[in-house]
Amino acid sequence: MSGTTAGPAGLFPAQVKKTYHLPATGGSGTIAIISAYHHPDIESDLAAFDKIFGLAACTVKNKCLIDHAMNTGTRDDSGWDMETALDVEWAHAIAPKAKILVVEASSDSGSNLLKAVDYARSQSGVVSVSMSWGGGEFSGETALDSYFSGGSGNSASGGFMAFFASSGDDGAGASWPAVSPNVIAVGGTSLSLSARGIFSSEKAWSGSGGGVSAYENEPAYEKSYSIPRAGGKRAIPDVAYAADPAHGFSIYHSGKWYVVGGTSAGAPQWAAIASLGYAAKHPVTLAGLYGDKASTGNASFFRDIKSGMNGDCAYYCVARAHYDYVTGLGSPLTYKF
Repeated sequence: MSGTTAGPAGLFPAQVKKTYHLPATGGSGTIAIISAYHHPDIESDLAAFDKIFGLAACTVKNKCLIDHAMNTGTRDDSGWDMETALDVEWAHAIAPKAKILVVEASSDSGSNLLKAVDYARSQSGVVSVSMSWGGGEFSGETALDSYFSGGSGNSASGGFMAFFASSGDDGAGASWPAVSPNVIAVGGTSLSLSARGIFSSEKAWSGSGGGVSAYENEPAYEKSYSIPRAGGKRAIPDVAYAADPAHGFSIYHSGKWYVVGGTSAGAPQWAAIASLGYAAKHPVTLAGLYGDKASTGNASFFRDIKSGMNGDCAYYCVARAHYDYVTGLGSPLTYKF
């Protein structure tokens, strides 16, 4: 991450949309951002971001931005403030017509973050949930998979919502909740643009998390795709997105512009892509993603990332054609999955 005072120095929304073949505007329903602690300036941060990039205003007053604290009086946290700014600004940039619900967990403990997820699931209109956080796997994780499904209060999507989680920024290894079979795990790439801001290349990012779960069994959608060397267990990531901080995203936070990266940038933007898909009546599902990749038209859905690595674990750490444990099925080339 690097700070700048002159203005945005990282990726611009228009560049990212062109790279991933996304529309200039659009979005439907509500994107839920699951964060922790209270960010007192998220509305003003977003306003400054929107102004510089010419995006539609998203405010509490116009009911585009909804900021819900799980507990009143929750303290501020500078690290989580930065994460919240990244998630909210770029979810809005990708799907400007969608509403943004920020759910602030009272702390960053697993139990409190899950309470925030549960709240988001209960809210009418939520079509996607972004979780830019995670940690190591643990033996009881399978009992929590039900948190990442359904949404009985969701009339906008017929009771269905898509859950996205960052796969981690420390290289090879599976993490939770990305590894849940009900969550779309988002890995990372290194995106390069020309001096004119035109797509040049995309390879696996060295920090992208990925691997085989120690506890979660291989879901049906992965069995159908026949992922090599999964050994009957859940493989992640499912998809990828730009994540390299060296070619990161412009964000505005507390009076300054920053360039930030990490797989936590991909989760909210994939959640926004899901919102675009709902508007086009193409809801994003895990079965749909793997089915699209297996189809003869897969090149119209994904950019297959075939170079780069995220560690020294041989096969599991090297990007390759079709599916790999660094970038999954690849990065998006549409919003109609």
